[in-house]
Amino acid sequence: MHGTYLATAPGRAGIIGNPTDMYGGSVISVSTRERAAVLIEPADHLTFEVAGETFLVNGPDDLILDGGYFDVAKAICDFLDLSDAKFRLRWSCNVPFSAGLSSSSAMMVSMLSAILAYLGRDEHLYYKAEMARHIELHYLVLCGYQDAYMCTFGGINYMDFRRKQFYRSFGDEPYTTMESLNDHIDAFPFILAHTGVKRSSAMVHKPIRERWLEGDREVTRCYERIAHLARLGKRAMLGKDWEILGELMVENHAIQKDLGGSGPKNDALIEAALDGGAIGAKLSGAGGGGTIIALTEDPEPVIAAVQEAGASRILHPRPEPGVNVVQIKSSADRKTAEEELASRALQQDFH
Repeated sequence: MHGTYLATAPGRAGIIGNPTDMYGGSVISVSTRERAAVLIEPADHLTFEVAGETFLVNGPDDLILDGGYFDVAKAICDFLDLSDAKFRLRWSCNVPFSAGLSSSSAMMVSMLSAILAYLGRDEHLYYKAEMARHIELHYLVLCGYQDAYMCTFGGINYMDFRRKQFYRSFGDEPYTTMESLNDHIDAFPFILAHTGVKRSSAMVHKPIRERWLEGDREVTRCYERIAHLARLGKRAMLGKDWEILGELMVENHAIQKDLGGSGPKNDALIEAALDGGAIGAKLSGAGGGGTIIALTEDPEPVIAAVQEAGASRILHPRPEPGVNVVQIKSSADRKTAEEELASRALQQDFH
């Protein structure tokens, strides 16, 4: 079942509990307003296009990853054995890159969903999330589960990753337990502040992951505590007890910092946010740069404080829909799709 399809998916920001999605823990996360957008349509050859660049696939060897910005598309097509497929993929993404907001997962989920629709495969959301995460882990970067699940489901969710810490083969993993908090949270007092430092999540996660695999009791104890903080955070959020949630966020960050999972730029912005009146603040993803999330009911002084401390960009997360796929059936649909691609054009140097 071929045709032309547009798929979009949001980024995500971890509110509390991360990074225990890699350790069988619990996380509360929210989607971003920023999204990835992918357009797939029939073509004479397998072709990828992004940011004015075009890549033509002539065979399996062309799907070997090279660290470039076609790698996500190459990974998916290699995993699905599509080197001889005939379609064109075009995409854009305004989720900041290497910022701890899951830009690569947003592209992975939207691209995978577009390709599955093009192939006539009507897979459910859990299947898509697991496949996206499997491809990202084995082809691209060490990662947990919240990224793929949040980019797929969207909104604001409490997620339980029990018995998913050992990274089984695709198809053998238990599904994440997803609990939507969308209907319970009306106020959403969070901001995101980007350090301006690009970083690789693998560089932050890998050393700690290796310690955990070796049975390091301190890492095990700390991540059990952070997972419990997420469970306490769920109660605080449902009760709109922002003071308690803020305390839990601060403790979450202190633990991760002590394990070596933060960074000077992250810590400086978090300190500035708290000094500026934030109730709580922590990493939104991996440290070493990227983005922090701050809880505040009075955002202006907090924004001013983090900007003075060097924040390069302020974002405002909110519970946005997850992956969405629509078939293009008319010229009006096509115009809408082109506008969506243009609206997600990169606001930074992609090269």
